Amino acid sequence: MAVTSQIESERKYDVDEWTELPDLARIAKVEPEEPVMLRATYFDTADGALAAARMTLRRRTGGGDEGWHLKTPEGEDGRREHQAPLGDPSGLEPPGDLLEPVRELLGDRSLVEIARLHTERRVVKLIREGAPIAEVADDLVSATDVRTGILRVWREWECELLDGAPVENEERLGILDRIEGLLLSAGARPASAASKLARATGRSKLG
Repeated sequence: MAVTSQIESERKYDVDEWTELPDLARIAKVEPEEPVMLRATYFDTADGALAAARMTLRRRTGGGDEGWHLKTPEGEDGRREHQAPLGDPSGLEPPGDLLEPVRELLGDRSLVEIARLHTERRVVKLIREGAPIAEVADDLVSATDVRTGILRVWREWECELLDGAPVENEERLGILDRIEGLLLSAGARPASAASKLARATGRSKLG
């Protein structure tokens, strides 16, 4: 089963229920997409080995990148996302090739479900010279912590650079900074948790 990988360049923000997404046309041409429903199941070992190593493993359906996703640290603050197709539509067994980067970490421990997320996503893409440089996702998330049964609901914005973004790091950061300025001015706040999974399981950046 083919596994691909790419570096993620994204920032996340907490936002209140009534906050409106700002006009992003000051940065590039805006192209809204149709809303999608994403359903994801997250996995870890019973003792949280992946979380302790700043890694996440999920199976997600819906949207343009449905499949299995393994996220691993890259550099000081970056993340690399490894992707594999869904395979068996009803299967909850991750592809063996996808787990290769964490094989030693997992050892003989089994993977168990730790969280289930339903996300209603609305995406706005930013287009420059015909190429998508970034997207801003407006997510309404309902998450269940499988271990405790606690349901958490929140809204967040997620800004991610796309394939059409500049290669130079300074230019890439400049795009993220400009978008961030507009989002913060509209009422967004830097995310209180490092990821959706962290928030779903009650882990903030400080905890």
